[in-house]
Amino acid sequence: MKPIDNLIRANIKIIKPYASARDEYKSTSDDLVFLDANENPFDNGVNRYPDPQQSELKSTLSDIKNIPSECMLLGNGSDEVLDLIFRVFCEPNTDNVITLPPTYGMYEVLANMNAIELLKVPLNDQFQPNINAILNAINSRTKLIFLCTPNNPTANSFTSKSIERVLRDFEGIVVIDEAYIDFTEKKSWSNRLDEFPNLIVIQTLSKAYGLAGIRLGICYASSYIISVINKIKPPYNINKLTQQKALECLLDQKRLSLEIKEILNQRSRLLQVLEHISFVDVVYPSDANFILVKVDDATKRYNQLIASGIVVRNRTNLPGCYNCLRLTIGSEMENSKLISILKQIQ
Repeated sequence: MKPIDNLIRANIKIIKPYASARDEYKSTSDDLVFLDANENPFDNGVNRYPDPQQSELKSTLSDIKNIPSECMLLGNGSDEVLDLIFRVFCEPNTDNVITLPPTYGMYEVLANMNAIELLKVPLNDQFQPNINAILNAINSRTKLIFLCTPNNPTANSFTSKSIERVLRDFEGIVVIDEAYIDFTEKKSWSNRLDEFPNLIVIQTLSKAYGLAGIRLGICYASSYIISVINKIKPPYNINKLTQQKALECLLDQKRLSLEIKEILNQRSRLLQVLEHISFVDVVYPSDANFILVKVDDATKRYNQLIASGIVVRNRTNLPGCYNCLRLTIGSEMENSKLISILKQIQ
């Protein structure tokens, strides 16, 4: 494949990153007087800028994921991470990227924001990548391919064989979005960064960790790719409260395991019930914390659920998802209410 350096925008290569006040010195002393960043000196817990490198948080993630800290970058949600990747590799009004609809809608939004052409190669009727079509769509200006697995909204995982083929045959960057990886038995592709220098893996604390409200996304890649993305990352993009809450939850792996187990139990419960709902035509397999179902009339059923106090996503307008609803796995009480309503509506 091409050297990664050849894929990076020319203007990004020569950027000198912003050096925050806290990046300009090295000290292990706890008895420092901070007169460098024009902060308010009166302590209220958040009067100082947060650690711009998120060192403690990355160290904890490194221990959990067995990935070096220099191979990770934290963003203000995965969307910020994805936007940074666009800006590093894609020249506006020149380059293009490939997505596989139906998939996460922000890839298209970010492509439009960054003036990048979007090439869409639909998944096949099994919601798997059409590898030959993907490889045929690639041209000299294709910089990124986005693979969301487990995929949103279809909830299925892509086969390892398909992903490996893309990684080996595409000379650009392959971004694997693993927002829902914790709900499947499949292994994370972050364990294979050494094998594929063109691989970027995106994860989040919004789903399994239950931290959607703090907006923390994670990027795993080679130390070189991370160093380049860091050039354009805002200096204090992960605030102190986010870092504290994320660290607290990462250190409580027992709670994480119990909550994932309960979500999976509830998913199995809901899958069984959906098979016997009269207006449900297809229940698709799920590796995520949601289920995609094909019904007789998605808009009608969506409105009926809304009227009954249940909010789901109507995905009928997405390719391959005509008359499909996406149902998130809720708590036992929430799922019981959903099941009761599904059995009542006609």
